Amino acid sequence: MSSSGDRRPVPWVVLKFGGTSVSNLDCWETIASIVETRLAEGKRPLVVCSAVSGISDELERLLAGSLKGSPEGALDRIVARHAALAEELAVDRGEIESCIEELKRLVTGASMIREVTPRLRARVMAQGELLSTRLGAAYMRRRGIDAQWADARDLLVSIQRPGAGARQLYLHAACDTERDPALCEHISSIPSQVVMTQGFIARDTAGDTVLLGRGGSDTSASYFAAKLGAERCEIWTDVPGMFTANPTHVPDAHLIKSLDYDEAQEIASSGAKVLHPRCLAPVRRHGIPLSIHCLSYPHMQGTVVSRDAVKAGAQVKAISSRSGITLVTMETVDMWQEVGFLASAFECFKRHNLSIDLVSTSETNVTVTIDKAHNAMGPELLPALLLDLGRICHARAIESCAAVSLVGKDIRAILHRIAPALEVFEEQKIYLVSQAANDLNVTFVVNDEQAQRLVRELHGSLFGQKKKSSILGPTWDEIRGTAGDSRSESRPRWWRKKRDELLSLAAGRTPLYVYDGATVRAQIEQLKSMESLDRIFYSLKANPHPAILKESYDAGLGFECVSPGELEQAISLFKGMDPARILFTPNFASRSEYQMALKLGATVTLDNLFPLSAWPELFKGRKIFLRIDPGKGRGHHEFVHTAGAKSKFGISPDQFDELHSLVKSSGAKIVGLHAHVGSNIFKAETWSNTAMFLAQIAERFPEVRVLDLGGGLGVVEKPGVEPLDLREVDSTLCRAKRANPRCELWIEPGRYLVAEAGVLLAKVTQTKTKGDYRYVGIDAGMNTLIRPALYGAYHEIVNLTRLDEPPVATADVVGPICESGDVLGHDRRMPEPREGDVILIGTAGAYGRVMSSSYNLRAPAEEHFLKA
Repeated sequence: MSSSGDRRPVPWVVLKFGGTSVSNLDCWETIASIVETRLAEGKRPLVVCSAVSGISDELERLLAGSLKGSPEGALDRIVARHAALAEELAVDRGEIESCIEELKRLVTGASMIREVTPRLRARVMAQGELLSTRLGAAYMRRRGIDAQWADARDLLVSIQRPGAGARQLYLHAACDTERDPALCEHISSIPSQVVMTQGFIARDTAGDTVLLGRGGSDTSASYFAAKLGAERCEIWTDVPGMFTANPTHVPDAHLIKSLDYDEAQEIASSGAKVLHPRCLAPVRRHGIPLSIHCLSYPHMQGTVVSRDAVKAGAQVKAISSRSGITLVTMETVDMWQEVGFLASAFECFKRHNLSIDLVSTSETNVTVTIDKAHNAMGPELLPALLLDLGRICHARAIESCAAVSLVGKDIRAILHRIAPALEVFEEQKIYLVSQAANDLNVTFVVNDEQAQRLVRELHGSLFGQKKKSSILGPTWDEIRGTAGDSRSESRPRWWRKKRDELLSLAAGRTPLYVYDGATVRAQIEQLKSMESLDRIFYSLKANPHPAILKESYDAGLGFECVSPGELEQAISLFKGMDPARILFTPNFASRSEYQMALKLGATVTLDNLFPLSAWPELFKGRKIFLRIDPGKGRGHHEFVHTAGAKSKFGISPDQFDELHSLVKSSGAKIVGLHAHVGSNIFKAETWSNTAMFLAQIAERFPEVRVLDLGGGLGVVEKPGVEPLDLREVDSTLCRAKRANPRCELWIEPGRYLVAEAGVLLAKVTQTKTKGDYRYVGIDAGMNTLIRPALYGAYHEIVNLTRLDEPPVATADVVGPICESGDVLGHDRRMPEPREGDVILIGTAGAYGRVMSSSYNLRAPAEEHFLKA
């Protein structure tokens, strides 16, 4: 196709749209607008689309169902999702009938033979992209855009790789990156202005469907750009580019405006999800610029990756992390100066079709990492590898690790400058340190559970209060306009409605904790609506304020206490309370504490063998609970993980033989089992997994009638975090309960009930500017709210006095305590603060006032409860 007049070829621009970008009418309207803009610029768009968001997962479930002979549920959901989208786009459902029929044929065959080969899997998984693009092309035409649908399998052909197995050839295929005159001629001969095709899929030389691996749509777009000699390749996704950290976890991460190919490759390879690492090589080879854009902000400049990237000297550009890392350590004194040991060891990895990521060597040890995301690792693979390696060395694996990387040009030259930031690793177990040979990154392999916190702290040290520049753009918070700007909140806050009342209270005294009774009651009712739960116990340690305890008592909740003081608080407030409403779950408590709780008639939980061994007479004939360690903790910080070998809580299963003996000799009766894995958890299946774990243990204790699942229900702290789906929690627990009908399910929430109900009010005392750094001082410090200093916890901070003014200032919010760690929040956006302004710190109802101190002889904050 040529332009009128001079007949020169119209330059191609490749536009790739991901799954969330093709899932509804609003998205397709934006896509059409972008395509129209490119046409107006004199370009010819090749549009590459992924499957509708969630459909690839449904197709996986469809295949799993086929193996069991029951694919109908997933198939019905796939058909319904696309039928609904067709109706929303106002296009004929007939556009997708051929794809639906193909799916039905494929899964019917799989159900009959109960086998899913890699070849069949590729054909099924390809249907997601075929379905979305059929609908998309029809919508374009309905809108008046001259668009032609094209099958990517007629355009891209995979290359043969000697030695590759069927799984790799069909599910992780690759194409060459040569300029392809035949493809140029074929696509250029299509008369329509716009060509719409699929990402993720291609064909092999035999004509079979192959996949380019998860994330393959980025790679497809890059292949098309390289083969067509496109003017540029645009990746449209849900963020406007690469950031200095994952903006979902670090809202103050900066957009990186300009990168060269090597830097972008390193950031993508070290964990950034916005680009698939394989998509950069094709465009880099031909010098084609690749730009990243956000469908929600279509007019915003994103990240541009090119040969002409802005030169900025040696500096860290990004901090990223990759989870799912497995370390394999190989040790033997015989390897010292032994010729060929590494070759023999690496040959084992090759035999098992595993690629190695990082390597560290010493005289007697070689340690390597395997990234599960880039290796097809079934459960049997790792043991087989270790057995194979065992012929030449002592090999062991360490799973559940993460790689935290600092990425940037000439990083060796600035190690001395970034050294202070590395203090965050001081108390961490570091399994491996790697400094890349290309001088683009330094990587630390640590426990997976620590990675996100380390990234946040490193980012605060290296990018805190950095200004916009030719390299750095706005922060993710600034882009969305939500950093301290409560006008943009999608989630309502009770304190907005009660702003005048809060300002009036703050006029009298600050710092001041304020709790909203209506919010507490609403949270309680949410939990009481769960069909799966038999009993709910409020965990006093979260907040023992008498008014909050009364709300819990009046709602019929019990109380979970961990100390004599908490027992006394509950008993003194509610005289005559049935002792069955009290759980006592101490940790490393003295004999006298157990005696007190037993005398009161509370249900006592033991989390150690010592009490049964040392004081068996206390428990003779008593009905008690046991706290069991499930072996792995969860939560937002290591300090709140309450399971695993590094946690002081619970009895480990390897102690059960001794436990049985002690229970028998003491005469105690085990009627309940308890487990609590951590705090602020958002995975809905966590509690049902705990229930099933405890149910298995209960088979060894026939008198057990209660499974106590602890607490840890997630509370949203940061912008962009999806709230815990309580309905899904309830649904999974109902299934667990049906599987174990003899046991009741109990739960012990604390923070979930009160965190969002509480705010901390403080006043601005001073402001300060030091170079690029700005500080807002308030009259509440780490003695008032220690969570940010202790865990690196994030709390929403707003200027309540100027709530409806736009955010114009970025500053660290600090307190008056004589400690460098006295920081309540880093890089917070807010309206221009002035002395006397009231600052509100959100989600402070749990572990706030109760953890306060009088450090520096500053009095703890007072408290106020709003009943209405």
